[in-house]
Amino acid sequence: MPNSKPPRSPAFVVRHSAIHGNGVFARRPIRAGTCVIEYTGERISSDESIRRAAASDGPVNHTFFFSLADGRLIDGGSDGNDARWINHACEPNCEAFEDDGRVYIYAMHDIAKGEELNYDYKLEYETRHTPAVKRAFACRCGAPSCTGVMLAPKKRKRKAPPQTQAPLQSQPPAAQP
Repeated sequence: MPNSKPPRSPAFVVRHSAIHGNGVFARRPIRAGTCVIEYTGERISSDESIRRAAASDGPVNHTFFFSLADGRLIDGGSDGNDARWINHACEPNCEAFEDDGRVYIYAMHDIAKGEELNYDYKLEYETRHTPAVKRAFACRCGAPSCTGVMLAPKKRKRKAPPQTQAPLQSQPPAAQP
């Protein structure tokens, strides 16, 4: 992870996005490795995120919830900053890094003035990815490699290899030196 912190003067502006609702756009060129912004908001438990999602009739882990390594989440919709408006893209120009429970958004490559900032949300959704779930998490980034959803691929459970019996030995194994 690069060692810079967000600049004092924002290198971005929030405005309407063709991808979805609001978006974050470069106000000036942004160099690769630059820390653009910290993702802020209220720190909540997983149970609280489920309660909030149900109360808003939205799916769990929707886009304003940012998961942390310790199992908590940042709810960017509650006391959050402009980072919550950075849209998902399948071919992102930014990426998120967690450092000591804080999340920073960094430019992956040089970003031109006026370009929309985005990162791959890689949303994990435990339940079946039904057509309704896929619609709720539809991706509209328009990239040539667009997967159509903001969801991370489900992790497939590997089957354990079949148990085989050890061959019968006619002599005890040789002692190791």
